[in-house]
Amino acid sequence: QVHFVESGGGWVQPGESLRLSCLASGFTFSEHSMSWFRQAPGKERELVASITSRGSRTFSTDSGRFTISRDNSRNTVDLQMNDLKPEDTGVYYCNADPPGTYRTGDHHFDSWGQGTQVIVSS
Repeated sequence: QVHFVESGGGWVQPGESLRLSCLASGFTFSEHSMSWFRQAPGKERELVASITSRGSRTFSTDSGRFTISRDNSRNTVDLQMNDLKPEDTGVYYCNADPPGTYRTGDHHFDSWGQGTQVIVSS
């Protein structure tokens, strides 16, 4: 059974940083690109960052502030977020990309974790 456990969120002031982490299980982690998604209040879930299966390529909607990384030995994918802004507020989730794809915004597994809440406010 596929599981995602996200952690690392919290309430921060604008300009501060957070590092989110996702622990995945129940599938062959190293065979999938992985992505982070954000669901802001009242909005649909959207792609934030992606990384290929071996970590050779990364994508972020804000490459100057967000960096995605992974550790295939631990089945984890992290999202380092710097200089946070109020518009970054939302619940952050991870999921695997469909096989052979990368940064499409699609997700492979219908099951989602509980997410980790990020609130950026002064």
